[in-house]
Amino acid sequence: MAHDVAALTAELTDMAAADHQLAVRANSDDPAEQLAWRRLTARHGDRLNEIMDEYGWPTAELVGVEAARAAWLIAQHADRQLDVQRRALQLMQQAVSAGSASPRELAFLRDRTLVNEGRKQVYGTQIAGVKDGAPVPWPCEEPERMDELRAEVGIEPFDEYVAQFSMA
Repeated sequence: MAHDVAALTAELTDMAAADHQLAVRANSDDPAEQLAWRRLTARHGDRLNEIMDEYGWPTAELVGVEAARAAWLIAQHADRQLDVQRRALQLMQQAVSAGSASPRELAFLRDRTLVNEGRKQVYGTQIAGVKDGAPVPWPCEEPERMDELRAEVGIEPFDEYVAQFSMA
């Protein structure tokens, strides 16, 4: 089992590195690059599903902090595999309840999944676009409570969050 976990840790970390390398192509004007991104995220989503079958949610206790974050990133980018995102969300929720996963990461995954389902997000982490030079979040369930809800899971206020993206 120890060898399996070491191999899993390396695999998740490698997947995140590949994701990071190709992510710039996600919004490319070149259809071939967009397709390469979709292929990668679909392959990673399928593999994460197999990992969840075998191990449940890959927590930091199991695979280390970096690989656990990689698993979250893969789930976050499995946008065309809602079943994978929903399952990751459910397993991650259990891990957060047990104190073995990040409430902040869970909040991002919850918003991403809700938006992909065509529903309103909770924390305002998913940006729909830019209007008058300012990032605009996808609609939120309780926009007036957004920053309060963000604070509960360790996410900085919306204005601080979007200030990180230069919208020039």
